[in-house]
Amino acid sequence: MLNLSGLRVSNLRWPTLRLPGGRVRTPVPMSQRVTMRRAAASGMQAIDTQVIGVVAALLLLGLVMVYSATIALPDSPRFAKYAPTHFLVRHAFAVALGAVLALAAFAVPMRRWQQLSPLLFLIGFVLLIVVLIPGVGKVVFGARRWLSLYVVNLQPSELMKLFVVLYAADYTVRKQDFMQSLRKGFLPIGGAVALVGVLLLLEPDMGAFVVIAAIAMGLLFLGGVNGKLFSFLVLISGAVFAAIITFSPWRRERIFAYLDPFDPSIAAGKGYQLLHSLIAFGRGELFGVGLGGSVEKLHYLPEAHTDFLLAVIGEELGLVGVMTVIVMFYWLTKRGFEIGRQAIALDRIYSGLVAKGVALWIGVQAFINMGVNVGLLPTKGLTLPLMSYGGTGVLVNMIGIAILLRVDFENRKLMRGGSA
Repeated sequence: MLNLSGLRVSNLRWPTLRLPGGRVRTPVPMSQRVTMRRAAASGMQAIDTQVIGVVAALLLLGLVMVYSATIALPDSPRFAKYAPTHFLVRHAFAVALGAVLALAAFAVPMRRWQQLSPLLFLIGFVLLIVVLIPGVGKVVFGARRWLSLYVVNLQPSELMKLFVVLYAADYTVRKQDFMQSLRKGFLPIGGAVALVGVLLLLEPDMGAFVVIAAIAMGLLFLGGVNGKLFSFLVLISGAVFAAIITFSPWRRERIFAYLDPFDPSIAAGKGYQLLHSLIAFGRGELFGVGLGGSVEKLHYLPEAHTDFLLAVIGEELGLVGVMTVIVMFYWLTKRGFEIGRQAIALDRIYSGLVAKGVALWIGVQAFINMGVNVGLLPTKGLTLPLMSYGGTGVLVNMIGIAILLRVDFENRKLMRGGSA
C-alpha cells in the first residue's frame, strides 16, 4: 500500500512504498523520471484527445437517447403543455453550459483547486441545509432535492459529489501523518461525511449518499489508510446502511422488489419500474428494435429519460448498444486511474488523488445505475453520468472531467520539462 509519510504540501518529496519487513523504496527512480520526460518531449500532445472523444461520444449519445425517450411524453396529461423537443432543448442547454463551465474549470490550476477545496465543501454543506428549508427547496415526487434558480434547478447533492472528491483528496494529503489513526485520521472526515449523509437522507437521497461515501472511503484507501482500519470502517459502513434499510419500511419494500420483481404482489407496486426495465432489455435482444422504436418509453417505464435511460438504449440499440456504453465508461474510469497514478509518480499527490476520485465517482455511479437497470442492485434514484437528463448532474460531470483533464495537462507539461 502506498504510504505517503514524509509528504508536506509546501515541500513535496517522493512518496515512499513500504514493503513487507519494513523495507522502503522509491516507486519511480530518478532515471526513469528523466526517461519519461525525454519520451514526452519527443512529441506528446498537450491534452488527452481520447478522453475528450469518449466523453463527447457519451454526451452526444445521451442527447439522442434523451430525445428518443421523451419525444412521446407530451401525450401524457402531466406533460401536455410541453413541446416534443422540450427535454431535448433543456438537456442540450445543460450540455452547452457544461462545456463553458468545463473550459473555465480546466483553466484553474490544481494548486488553486486544493486551496479552494475546504471552502467548496463548506458551500456544498450549506446548500444541503438550504434545500431542506420549506418554501426554499423544490419538492418533486416527495423528495426535496432542488433549488429553483428560475433558468435551471440546482441539485446540491450533485455538487457535493465533486466537492467531496476535492476535499477528501486535500484532507488525505494534509493528514498523512495520521492516516493510521482512527481518532486523528478517520473520525474528522468520517464525521463530516456522516453529517452530509444525514442531510441527504432527510431529502431523501440515499443514492447520492452511497456514492459520496464510496468516494470518501475510496480516497482514504488510496491515500494510505491502514488496511485493518479500512476493513473495520467498511464493516461499520455496511452495518449503518443495513440499519437505515431495516428501519425504513419503504426502503425494505424496494429491497424485496429488487429480489423478485415478477412477484404478482410486487409487480404492480415497488417492482413496477424494474419489471418494465427488464422487459425493455428483453425486447431489445442483440441489435435492438431500432432508434425511436421503444415501446416501454411510451408511459410504461417511469423516468425513462433519467434513471432508466440505459433500458431505453437496451430496447432500441440492443445488447450491442449497451455493451458499447459499458466499454466507454470502463475505459474512461480506467484512464482516470492511469492519470492519477502518473500524477503521483510525478510527485503530485493531491492531483493524483483528485484524478482517481473523479474516476471513482464516475465509475461507481455508472455501475450503480447500470446495476439498477438490469436488476443486479436495488432501485436507486441515480442518473447515468454524462448521459441521463438532469441539468446539475451533467454540468457537474463535465466539470469533473475538465479537472481530470487539467491533472493530465499538468502531468504532460511536467514531463516535457515545464512547471505545473
